[in-house]
Amino acid sequence: MLIYSGVRVSELLDLKRENVHIDEHYFNVVESKTENGIRIVPIADKTYPFFRKWYEDGCEYLLHTPDGKHFDYRNYYDSYWTPVMELIGCSHKPHDTRHTCISMLTEKEVSPTMIKKIVGHSGAMSLTERVYTHVNVQELLRAINRI
Repeated sequence: MLIYSGVRVSELLDLKRENVHIDEHYFNVVESKTENGIRIVPIADKTYPFFRKWYEDGCEYLLHTPDGKHFDYRNYYDSYWTPVMELIGCSHKPHDTRHTCISMLTEKEVSPTMIKKIVGHSGAMSLTERVYTHVNVQELLRAINRI
């Protein structure tokens, strides 16, 4: 999920069902570490079945604890991330997934402007990119589906 969306862990954990537009294949990040992080994020075809299943759970938060509550970062990291990383013998941190997403998009020759729009790095954009570049959901989907 993280690699194929480029979102921060907190953005995924804080994602409410009401901000997911499942039939249109995108979600809105409405709370982020930075103002530039508020954005539309495409749901990649590879991850869509998971998003749909979680959406159909009907809970307030898309990702949630088994009893339907909000996942806090520490719970997610200690109970899920760390055991999986230990099981597969990796030492990656959740934030590494953003770097991986950006690297994969770059390798597939997605434009730097499009990458910045997907991952919410608008602060790194030029004035022209910020003011004059408007991207629709279909363009974002085409870009994310290249990886």
